[in-house]
Amino acid sequence: MLKRKTVAGIVAMKKMGEKITVLTAYDAGMSSMLAAADVDILLVGDSLGMVVLGYDSTVPVTMDEMIHHASAVRRGAPDAFVVGDMPFGSYQTDTRDAILNGGRFLKEAGCDAVKLEGGFEVCGTLKSLVRAGISVVGHIGLTPQTATQLGGYKVQGRDIESAKKMIAEARALEEAGAFAVVLECIPGELGKIISEEITIPTIGIGAGGGCDGQVLVTHDMLGMFDKFIPSFVKSYCSLAPMIKEAVVSYNSEVRDSIFPDEAHSFSSVSDLRKLLGM
Repeated sequence: MLKRKTVAGIVAMKKMGEKITVLTAYDAGMSSMLAAADVDILLVGDSLGMVVLGYDSTVPVTMDEMIHHASAVRRGAPDAFVVGDMPFGSYQTDTRDAILNGGRFLKEAGCDAVKLEGGFEVCGTLKSLVRAGISVVGHIGLTPQTATQLGGYKVQGRDIESAKKMIAEARALEEAGAFAVVLECIPGELGKIISEEITIPTIGIGAGGGCDGQVLVTHDMLGMFDKFIPSFVKSYCSLAPMIKEAVVSYNSEVRDSIFPDEAHSFSSVSDLRKLLGM
């Protein structure tokens, strides 16, 4: 059995030059498989709103939905390091709400840490969460919860001013107490510079190979979600067409009375009809 990772252990991975692997998980079955494959961190991302719940964005996702799925992930992977994604509206109102909602991830779902989006504007909240005993992962660059304010799902940090701001925000998040920071959809060179400028691990998603670790939405990585595939995603297999093919075969065999056959049916006492008087 693999030893459960800790915040200190994950931070130490950067110092030792070990790359960190992160994948999203939303249910017990998938989290069990990912943990068995030795993924370093399981992120219960609010991306579940789009890939599992059928929303058009992450914004509608509620705390109760996040707790429901995070609890399932923990049951499926009791020894994994699990991070719960703070959904939109769960930490922006005030510090008290942020601590209460962050605490729910730890108390009710058994998460090890939480993640929240934003730069300078969330540093005060982040500091309060850490002070309350809640470990936090930051998230800058493209922040899906506020993507409309950023002009949509576009690469961030392409000009000098925004790049400088992002570097400063990464430093501020570290100073506020974050133990890691997600960098999403930024130029690879900027991702490498930020990774060199801060001592906490950077987890890239569309941020180049210079980051200390990488995260992908598992459904994208496995080729299960085909409505929209970002250009930075590498699909390691294509399960969607395989699943469709299997279902088509199932439909055909049931309709043609091929399945179930004797090999997939239970036997009974001999001459059952006769014994039942039928």
